[in-house]
Parts: sequence; C-alpha cells; structure tokens
Amino acid sequence: MTQATFRIGGDLNVGRLGFGAMRLPTGPGPDREAAIGVARRAVELGVTLIDTAHLYGWGANEELLAEALHPYPDGLLITTKVGVARSESTGEWGLDGRPAVLRAQVDTALRRLRVDRIELLQLHRIDPETPLADQLGTLRELRAEGKVGRIGLSEVTVTELDRSREIVDIASVQNRYNLLDREYEPVLAACEAAGIAFLPWRPVAAGDSGARAEVAAVASELDATPTQLSLAWLLAHSPVILPIPGTARVDHLEENLAATRLRPTPGQLARLDGLFEQGERREG
Repeated sequence: MTQATFRIGGDLNVGRLGFGAMRLPTGPGPDREAAIGVARRAVELGVTLIDTAHLYGWGANEELLAEALHPYPDGLLITTKVGVARSESTGEWGLDGRPAVLRAQVDTALRRLRVDRIELLQLHRIDPETPLADQLGTLRELRAEGKVGRIGLSEVTVTELDRSREIVDIASVQNRYNLLDREYEPVLAACEAAGIAFLPWRPVAAGDSGARAEVAAVASELDATPTQLSLAWLLAHSPVILPIPGTARVDHLEENLAATRLRPTPGQLARLDGLFEQGERREG
C-alpha cells in the first residue's frame, strides 16, 4: 500500500504530495490575491510541504507565502533554496555558491519567511566555480548555528550526491523526474537506498502522442485525469518520492491533490512503466 507520509531526515514528517510555489504570481493586484488564495487552499486541503526558492522572484515568492500563511500552522514545512544570484554588473542570474552569498541568502530567507530556522534548506544547484566543501561546509555551519534544520540538494548526479554526503548529511534531493523523463533514475535509487527524500520537479510528463494516448487510456480506466495518474504513478513508484506539482489555480490544485486517492493496479502501473522502456528503445 502506498504510504501517505515520509519522514525527511528521519524525523520531519510530511505528506508525500506537496506543492511547488514557483508558479504563483507575486506582483500587486488581483493575481496576487488569487495566489494567496491558492497557497491557503493548499494548506486547507492538507498540504504539509511547500517548496519555494530565492530564485523565484528574487525572494518575492518567499514573501508571498509568508503573507498568505504566517503564522504557520503546526506541521507545515516551507522549504527554500539558495545558491543562485543576480549579477550586479549584468543583471543576469547565475550559480553562486560562495559562502558569503549563501549566508546572505539564508538570512534574507529567514526574514522574508518570518522564521528563526529553515527546517529544510536546499542548495539550488552546485556551483562548479566554488569548492563543494565550501558550499556545503557553509550550510553545515548554518545548521550548527540553528538557522537551518536539514540540508538538501537539487539537480545532482549520484557522484555529486556521494561526494556531498561525505561532507554533510543530506536529507533531500530535488531533481527533474516524471513518468517519461527518468534520466535521474540512478539518483532516485541512491536516495531510496539511503532513505533520502526525492522531490521531483516537473513531475507531470507531456510525452509523445503515443505515450499520452496510453496514459489517457489508463487514466480513463481509473476515472481520473492524466495529470492525476502521473502523480499517482510517482507516489507508487518509490516510497521516498515526494512530488511537488505547482499551479496558480485552485481547480488545478484540487485536481492534483485528488491523485492521492488513486489506486492504480499492478497491471496498470506496469503498462505505465512500459512507456518509458519503449521510449528508451526508440532513442537507442
């Protein structure tokens, strides 16, 4: 039976289907009010994991979530990411894992989210220009200082995950992954072996026309939408997967969260697994 919850870092219990806040508009006006409504509705419907990042509006997304949800209900985890910065000279964004930058972004995240500690802080990307030991060493120091509870990574390989775990405990990995895009299957396997939470971003696959037709067929058998089926497949595929689908619409939010009630049969899951295997053969 599919487990409904997962303990991140072995102790932080959350529901396995979360919410990605990236798509929420943060500008003034009716769109912002609607975004606040979506965030609040997510919590009303039982979401206990919300993902944001410094990159999303350069902190504006964090501020929006605080406006919508602070004071936070017990058991709600808002995880954010650091390590992407805007160049003062060009205005362009880029990876920046220098210790001073990471520290500054954590401090601003604490202020914007109105918390004393970020229970799960993720490194948005590993900066190849900064020694990994400096990047993760800084996050380890922030954890020792009480500003961070647990440390996660994003878009990493198995080798990078292994190297990182030699420096600091890793509680989560956030990589691109869905039914038809399983490049990071080895990373998922490594996370499963170590009990590390795996948060797939872009969790709903578009796929080619044949794949979409088969997904639609299985969804119809379950009286569900293809989106719901894609999320249900993720939940069934591995107990460490915590999908974080994002939307700016309440109806899509409610559709996504209803995926937790789907129970695909082993045969239906095997048909979905076969879509990826067929795609691999076509590409080969």
